[in-house]
This record gives sequence, C-alpha cells and structure tokens, in this order.
Amino acid sequence: MRIAGTSDLFARRGPPPGSRPGVLMIPADAAPTRIRAMIYGADGCEEREIRSADELVAAAHAPGGSWIDVQGFGDGAVFDWIRDGLEVHPLAVADAVNVPQRPKFEDYGDRHLIVTQMANFGDDNSLELEQLTLFLGPGWLVSVQERPGDCLDALRERLRGGAGTIRRMGLDYLAYALVDAVIDGYFPVVEEIAAVLVELEEEVLARPGRATLSRMHTVRRTLIALHRTLWRERDSLTQMMRDEAGPFSPPVRVYLRDAHDHAMQALDAIDSYREMTVGLMDVYLSSVSNRLNEVMKTLTVMGTIFLPLSFLVGVYGMNFEDMPELKWRWGYPALWALMLAVAGGLVAWFWRRGWLARDSADPIDED
Repeated sequence: MRIAGTSDLFARRGPPPGSRPGVLMIPADAAPTRIRAMIYGADGCEEREIRSADELVAAAHAPGGSWIDVQGFGDGAVFDWIRDGLEVHPLAVADAVNVPQRPKFEDYGDRHLIVTQMANFGDDNSLELEQLTLFLGPGWLVSVQERPGDCLDALRERLRGGAGTIRRMGLDYLAYALVDAVIDGYFPVVEEIAAVLVELEEEVLARPGRATLSRMHTVRRTLIALHRTLWRERDSLTQMMRDEAGPFSPPVRVYLRDAHDHAMQALDAIDSYREMTVGLMDVYLSSVSNRLNEVMKTLTVMGTIFLPLSFLVGVYGMNFEDMPELKWRWGYPALWALMLAVAGGLVAWFWRRGWLARDSADPIDED
C-alpha cells in the first residue's frame, strides 16, 4: 500500500477575522443533509427520518433516549433548528460547522459539546480526518458530521439488535460508545501504516531511491498528524473522566477509562512507528553514503591504474630527438607490454588488499 499526502489536514474553515462569534461557514459543495433519529429504550428502538424543525424537537423529547444523527452540511437551516429548537449555544454549533476543531469537551450548562476526529484512508490512500461533533442534552444526543460514511454502523446495529447494555444505560453511555468507536477506528489506520513501514524497510535495505525517501517523509507526516490528533483525544477523555459534575455518571466514567486506555495504546504504537521512521531515514542515508563510497572507490581505483599509464604515454609523447627507444624496432610493443604489466600488477595488488571486493548487502545502483 502507498500512503499519499496529508497537507490539508489542518486547513481550518472559519469566518473572516472580525466576524460576529457563531458565524457558520458552510462550503458551497457541501453534501446534502440527511437527519435520522434513533429513539431507543430497553424495550426497543424506533428510527425516524427528520425533515423539519418540529420533527427534530419532537424526536429529541420523545420518551427514552434519542440519538439524532446529522450527516452533511448542505442544508444550513438544520443548524438553526439545533440552535433554536434544542437551545444549543451558537458557539457550540459553530464548532460543529467550522471544521476542523481540535478534539475537546466543553460545558455549556445542561448542554455539553464533544468534538472528536474520525481517521481513515481515502480512495487515493491519503489520510482523512473527519470531525464528529456531539451535542449532549437532557434526553437527547445530536451527532454532526460533514459527509456520509463513518465507523459507527456497528453501534447502530447494537441499538437495533436487542436489549443490550447500550439500550439499558443512558445517553452518557451512548456518548461514550460513540467516542470509543472513533478511537478504535484509529487501530486499522495504524496497522496499515505498520504494513507500509515493513515494505519501506525491505526497500531501504534492498535498493533505495528518491521515491523511497519521499514515501518515508509522507509516512512521517501522517504519523505526526495522527499523534497530534490522538494526543488531544486523550486530553479530552481525561477531562470527561475527571469532571464529576459533568454529564457522565460514575459507571460510565469507568468505561471512559477504557477508551482512554485505547487512545494511549494507539499513541504508543504511533510513537514506536515514528521512531522506526527516523531509524529508516538513518539507514537510508547510510545506504546512500555507502553507495557513494563504493562509486568513489571504483573511480579512485580506475584513476590510480591509469595514472602510471598516462605518465608513460606522456614521456614517450615528448618529441625529443635523443630518445633511443623511439628508433628501437620493438619499442612500441615493449611499451604496450610495460603498460599492461603495470596495470595488471596494480589490479592484482588492489584485489589482494580487498579494495575491489563489493559487499552483496550494499549493491551499487547500476541504472
């Protein structure tokens, strides 16, 4: 697998400087908005399509727990429904739309904001970080993401499937489950990077080139992006666990510790792979240096062999009259014999010294 670039991961979309706080910046090519509500309890789960503000408010205040899933930013009025109908603070709504925001947990009275980042590889093998924003209120939870497609389908099936823990416990457990699913989604990404590093290691030891160095830099940038995001995810989870006055009950804070542990495991793996990338770069530079030394040694040996031959040719190329060898019948073949003997003797001496041997582990690129 090849990993493409990650240059636009931190390009934030926000209002112009000096704008009123809470201004929403919705891109012109935003995906169409789809809203689904899952209203669940210990006895069952009902799913609804939401098409108006009244339906949104009715679903949020239905008996049981309500998960309102918003995908796509195409309809900007939806965020007015969330702000006005569910009384979510305008700054929290702006954080959901003006992406990307750093992963965080914020308290707005009886409403709470959780920002997290989902990681996956796109169709062109580039790392994609998509923001998932959670609004947690009394009796409802709203999740907002910029485009369809996520790592939460297994969680939806758990809600549909039966009266498990997720249907018996409150919305704080659902919020934990969403964050935990996002954290667990980093492990397949890290495993893909590990496979790429194995390929790069074999390539560096066999026949490295400029493409190898470019791939190593790309993997390094990807790891830096993942480390930066997961580090903030860890800080956000730490804040959720320690906020005793927050929306998470003591039993759910135990589960948050498990999600925090998952984030630390992913961070440890990323740190190890970053060190491996640095080590591969050192091996690459050492390999290139060794190849350069081999080339310079070959050129030096050739130059040393031709140096006495050039001396002999230069001596007999001087057009002096009193040079007895010039009129000798066997002078020309004798000179050739002398030059071949000198060259052969030097080659034999270099070979005995080991200067002409080439290590098979460090091949010279002959292209």
